[in-house]
Amino acid sequence: MKMINKRLLILAAGFLLVWGNTLAQFRPSAEGIKLERSLQLINNLYVDDVDSKKITEVALRAMLKELDPHSSYLNEEEVRAMNEPLQGNFDGIGIAFNMLTDTLYVMEVVAGGPSQKVGIQSGDKILYVNDTLIAGVKMNNQEVIKKLRGPKGTTVNVKVQRRGVDNLLEFKIVRDKIPIYSIDATYMVNNEIGYIRLSRFGVTSVEEFLKAEDELKAKGMKKLILDLTGNGGGILQTASDIADEFLGNEKLIVYTEGKNQPRFTMNATSRGKFENGDLIILVNEGSASASEIVAGAIQDWDRGIIVGRRTFGKGLVQRQLPLPDGTMIRLTVAKYYTPTGRSIQKPYEEGHIDEYNNDFLNRYEHGEMFDADSIQFPDSLKYTTLTTKRTVYGGGGIMPDYFVPVDTTSGSRLHVEMNAKGIFNRLAIAEVDNNRNALLKSFPDVDAFKAGYQITPAMVEKIKLMAAEEKIKWDETEYQRSEKLMLLQLKALIAHNLYDTSAFYKIMNDDNDIFRAGLEILSDPDRYNGLLKGIGSNVNR
Repeated sequence: MKMINKRLLILAAGFLLVWGNTLAQFRPSAEGIKLERSLQLINNLYVDDVDSKKITEVALRAMLKELDPHSSYLNEEEVRAMNEPLQGNFDGIGIAFNMLTDTLYVMEVVAGGPSQKVGIQSGDKILYVNDTLIAGVKMNNQEVIKKLRGPKGTTVNVKVQRRGVDNLLEFKIVRDKIPIYSIDATYMVNNEIGYIRLSRFGVTSVEEFLKAEDELKAKGMKKLILDLTGNGGGILQTASDIADEFLGNEKLIVYTEGKNQPRFTMNATSRGKFENGDLIILVNEGSASASEIVAGAIQDWDRGIIVGRRTFGKGLVQRQLPLPDGTMIRLTVAKYYTPTGRSIQKPYEEGHIDEYNNDFLNRYEHGEMFDADSIQFPDSLKYTTLTTKRTVYGGGGIMPDYFVPVDTTSGSRLHVEMNAKGIFNRLAIAEVDNNRNALLKSFPDVDAFKAGYQITPAMVEKIKLMAAEEKIKWDETEYQRSEKLMLLQLKALIAHNLYDTSAFYKIMNDDNDIFRAGLEILSDPDRYNGLLKGIGSNVNR
């Protein structure tokens, strides 16, 4: 894994892990003295007691909100929550869980983690934590997490209910470092096409990606689908390192520049392991920042095909500036640009954050989610790719080479309501809880499960019964419309509980229009090569 410059670690999703007494470099301005004087006057003269910390934080948030959509103030808890997914680990007991019907179900046990070492199993229900009852109590996920997590080396006592065991089982778990994984799924689609789904660009993502890449190549991978849909970004260096896997030596990946920040370029090396195989990158409106850096570099160099919908459009770079009390300011210091010089930052006006954040709704209302022709780019934002000289645009995300509209044929109110009530998840957990051994005996791996497992009529009746228990109005027409999606989702959730997250995506991708479009293109060499030359695209540029 390439060394990360610890003095300047830029985060493309709006995060930059830069530590140091940066503020000591600056002398107070007249405005700064004015703010400090105002706070003193309030503290000394206001009619009632004042929470100085609270009003200071309110002032900081209001100030930064006026600058741009991504500069912000973070308190101590927000700092921890922001850094944790990117750091790659946290201190805890090593389980993935769901709170369903006020009961904590263990969904997955981290291999080699503290819970596995003492014998916790998938399907267990944790009823007590340190003699405090958590079952049947209205408690959200964050409240449960606070009880289970703690510093490495400390202990937590839990009491577990396990199917087939009459009495509660008691476990003493010593907390340890628990890895946070960036890759949700890795599998071979067929004999030559591999699939990797990356959910974030964190500290450990490159190591995970290289491992996944090697595993797939060992299985015969010659072509790759990299799924960045819904990936909100992360560390810029990580994005650069992953893009480096696909690009030749010295090719520009990205550069950043700002009024007070000199141009900083990141180039590919000769160490990429997949510089020649056919490549598809899947994106959508939730793909942001670091995802857009990878997609933009691949598109600008005509290295692969971008499939899906226009990305989020986040091209601002933030720097984390720590304050003395453990809080911090996240300040926009530069913009980043793709190899052709494109800024993909979507437009924003100072003080109009709500309008900026409603961009997705605006896209939907303007028809962009259904028809690529509804997207209008001005000629002033036109750029030309570096190899085949195709036209691409800046100024509002990465427009894919092949557009895939939102599927409106299988959605329904009934499906949304049942999903929100956790019906499919609860039914999947119950199915695995009741039949885990029998299922694993019949379907020893996910391929056997995918080919042979069927949702039974009895389970469909359970779906209807659970909907009635949740007071969801049953509509047979809506059910028929969403039946295929509902049953596929249920099957995928059962597979997740039996195997892992890769199993979930291996099944759900059968009904994923963006994935299927990418697979079709990758399976047709003439179509793939034509799109690289700008032939056959369904996007008017």
